[in-house]
Amino acid sequence: MSAPSNSPPAGLRRDNFDLLRILVAVLVMVNHTTLHLGLDEHFTRLISFFPGVPIFFVISGFLVSKSYERSSSLWSYARSRVLRIFPGLWVCVLLTIPVATYFGYDFLHIRGLAWLIAQLAGAIYTPGFLKSFGFGSYNGSLWTIPLVLQFYVLLPVAYFLLSKRGDLTRGLVMLWGVFLVLALIFRPLTNFVEGQPDPLDLKLLRYSFVPHFYLFLFGVLLQRFQVHDARLIRGKAPIWLAAYIALMYVIPDSDVKYVLHPLALGLVVLSAACTGPDVARFVFRGNDLSYGVYIYHGLVLNVFVELGLVGSAVYAWLLVGVTFVLAFLSWRLVEKPFLRLKRRSSAH
Repeated sequence: MSAPSNSPPAGLRRDNFDLLRILVAVLVMVNHTTLHLGLDEHFTRLISFFPGVPIFFVISGFLVSKSYERSSSLWSYARSRVLRIFPGLWVCVLLTIPVATYFGYDFLHIRGLAWLIAQLAGAIYTPGFLKSFGFGSYNGSLWTIPLVLQFYVLLPVAYFLLSKRGDLTRGLVMLWGVFLVLALIFRPLTNFVEGQPDPLDLKLLRYSFVPHFYLFLFGVLLQRFQVHDARLIRGKAPIWLAAYIALMYVIPDSDVKYVLHPLALGLVVLSAACTGPDVARFVFRGNDLSYGVYIYHGLVLNVFVELGLVGSAVYAWLLVGVTFVLAFLSWRLVEKPFLRLKRRSSAH
């Protein structure tokens, strides 16, 4: 999630990406809350049409690739990515320690120190001593952070190698095709072992860029082909959304559908970003709470589970309120000040 949000490219300064990011973060939060608070799942089929993480990956590919192309240097690009991801993540991880300690979990040992160092570096995992905290993952949404960091590293590598071979855009199309095929191969493989303990090599593959990179690259291609300027895309979000929902109901579930439908959703999202482009600015007035909602809702959810606040929609609404308060504080006290450093450095 990233995750994660990024500054819009110059050609899309009037857009709804801030609004879309917060909606996607809320979708992820609703899915996790419904599952782990034991709520009624009668609406989950419709929600499943809008998987939050794949949308984040496509949006990230679109915005980050444009940001990279506008960067004055590789150092400027890397600095920008670090300032966007790590300060908010560090505070969230450090806050986890006193919260989990309150519920009786001990961090004062070598495994606790190793875990902390890994989390601060972005190598997210749940250690054995936290397996019983909340719903079994110390913060379930953070698993995408290592993926996003891999995307950020691979993007300039791909640009460098493919530009050396000639047409960059054509090379990106071919690379996207390779990773799309890999995703189509990987999906039935994960279904085959579902319900069984994952072999270590398959688990490592699941949390690597390989099954997910096609989504990020799709966002890159949408940006490279300037799809947002097409008459069939700009301002046509209601039409794209209606067609997408209809197709999702009509096409039977399959591994191929699972892999391909986020691509169609990517077009819906891009159209929505270019439809009513001042909505996000009017609603949020420059406050981007999406990253905070994404990284904090898992921690709040664990607290609710630990306290036994489950089984009621009232608890779900309370969880949403607490998460938004933490997201606002994260934005104003942590993320926004560090993003000012990013803008200040790019101005010199």
